[in-house]
Amino acid sequence: MLSSLNTLVRNADELESRLNNRTAKVGVVGLGYVGLPLLLSVARAGFHVVGFDIDGTKIDLVNNGVSYIDAVQSGELKLLVDNGKVFATSESSRFGDCDVICMCVPTPLTRQREPDLSFIETTTRSIARHLRPGQMIILESTTYPGTTDDVVRPLLDESGLKCGVDYFIGYSPEREDPGNTLFSTTTIPKVVAGEGESAHRLVTKFYSSVVDKVVPVSSVRTAEVVKITENVFRAVNIGLVNELKVIYEEMGIDIWEVIEAAKTKPFGFMPFYPGPGLGGHCIPVDPFYLTWKSREFELPTRFIELAGEINQNMPRYVVRKLEQALDRRLGVALSRAAILVIGLAYKKNVADIRESPSLKILELLKGRVADLAFHDPMVAKVALTRNHPELADMKSIDLNPVSIAAYDAVIVVTDHDDIDYELLSRHSRLIIDTRNAFASRGLQADSIVKA
Repeated sequence: MLSSLNTLVRNADELESRLNNRTAKVGVVGLGYVGLPLLLSVARAGFHVVGFDIDGTKIDLVNNGVSYIDAVQSGELKLLVDNGKVFATSESSRFGDCDVICMCVPTPLTRQREPDLSFIETTTRSIARHLRPGQMIILESTTYPGTTDDVVRPLLDESGLKCGVDYFIGYSPEREDPGNTLFSTTTIPKVVAGEGESAHRLVTKFYSSVVDKVVPVSSVRTAEVVKITENVFRAVNIGLVNELKVIYEEMGIDIWEVIEAAKTKPFGFMPFYPGPGLGGHCIPVDPFYLTWKSREFELPTRFIELAGEINQNMPRYVVRKLEQALDRRLGVALSRAAILVIGLAYKKNVADIRESPSLKILELLKGRVADLAFHDPMVAKVALTRNHPELADMKSIDLNPVSIAAYDAVIVVTDHDDIDYELLSRHSRLIIDTRNAFASRGLQADSIVKA
């Protein structure tokens, strides 16, 4: 017992010393929308950072100082690479070089809407093969409570090292918001927790060196559920306002006007906005991690499941509105119509198409219409996705009077700022506006139908 305590103290003290003097080497696994900004922030704080990814293209871009994410500026990345602060690799053997390893890997859902932890499991096994005493492993991927203890820790323990003595483990949920110009990785408060007192201190110490504010919580499971709670809150409220939109429309009431009026109340109301469905890497996915875990405790998650049902049905609602408007306004059947979808990304002013409702709308229309195209100033073509392979390689078309007039209807799904809405309003025969994009810009036309 005394030997284990001495080992724990020695390993913890040595790592804390390296964190204090910035000699600790940090690994960031997964160089996407979460990992690349984190890598930059950690390097900016004075640490040497090794970025890990299985995508060779990303590795080459990072090592050449070229950013593929809006939140990271190429100039700053290149300077850090040139100064030897940042290096990217796909070689798992380099895990052993790192004192701290942050896992920022995807946690998608299966087609059956169950958690897919394969990326976490594969990464953890790879780390375990190179695990050495004194390292700290931190999971940042959003997941259900218990993942760190029940999945990550047992896999790391297969190395023969003991958690809390030989190595340390923690959790800190990512809170990235692509396209948000008001907050960045370093200015968003960081929720942290460690497994055991020493790990808790070390995780807090590490992130305190990188971000402006750290929010320690009592346990890893609490930290895991914080992010899910944040996104359940958003998913449920968006589901509510989407349901209200459908109800108010039948009553002849504009939901957007209602929200604008309601949000003038200085207390007791927080505005959420309807749309064509949910997209992104968090809100459409994370609540179902909690729903899945709750089954283990035989507890229902009625609000979450109902909100999910409403939000998932919104793309179909948009297509129904389109079909009705084509028939009533133009006398054109959907099967004979040419349709242009505006916006492929899941939210405005980003290039991220993960779980985008635009993909579902395109999927619902493909094969049912005479012609189908999309325009997105930030997405040149549809990348191959496992859920929408039939859309791969569709390319964004240019917007001009001739191209717009070639389509019977335009559906605004993503309201990027860099879209000429006035041009659309002048030359479109029919516009299905799912984002209130025209009214919010003071544009009116008889061709516009809100959906």
